[in-house]
Amino acid sequence: MTDTARARKLADRIKVVVAETLQRRVKDPRLGYVTITDTRVTGDLREATVFYTVYGDELEREASAAALESAKGVLRSEVGRQTGVRFTPTLTFVADALPDNAKNIDDLLDKARLSDAAVRTAAAGASYAGDADPYRTPKADDEDE
Repeated sequence: MTDTARARKLADRIKVVVAETLQRRVKDPRLGYVTITDTRVTGDLREATVFYTVYGDELEREASAAALESAKGVLRSEVGRQTGVRFTPTLTFVADALPDNAKNIDDLLDKARLSDAAVRTAAAGASYAGDADPYRTPKADDEDE
């Protein structure tokens, strides 16, 4: 049985330790402006996935990914030292897709705003195709007689 609260606490602690270690101890020139966004630990506390973003272009992302992979041993030993768990989880670094997804959503929202504005301008000068009241109304009783 897994303890999700413990895994969540360990994930939060790993996130802080990795971010501080990257800032203070890792001096790799390939490492760009990296932000640790999230960390997830498996239920057995053996593997940790660290999500990160890099500010910059694709070349800087690739260089930062290589720097993180080369610093993985230092980061893991620091995580083990500061967390005090029996088995130090292995670290896997994954580039977070959140900024790309947010940009895609912003582009779609801009496209929807433009199409709404086009519909609004087309509807401003439009008139009814038929009568103003398209619904049938029952005839008056005096017409039936």
